[in-house]
Amino acid sequence: MAALTVIQRRSSNGSNKRQLDTLRSLGLRRIGHTVQVDDCPQARGMLHAVRHLVEVQGGQGSAKRAPGAKGAVKQNAPGAAAAAEVSK
Repeated sequence: MAALTVIQRRSSNGSNKRQLDTLRSLGLRRIGHTVQVDDCPQARGMLHAVRHLVEVQGGQGSAKRAPGAKGAVKQNAPGAAAAAEVSK
């Protein structure tokens, strides 16, 4: 079974008890703490519950996303090259 690398990127202050318990179940204790978890439906569900606090690397279908990012610009979208040139 593949492993996912999970990094806590944001503070758990202000989170509800359920999210705190989920972070603890994943083995995360503090900002910047990194753990390896098995890629299984249960772990994916826990990661989904705290997705705003963590960053996930590895595994198929998981994407690295910076905290606070709203979305990524597709590089192969029509007009993407023109928009990149305009912004320069």
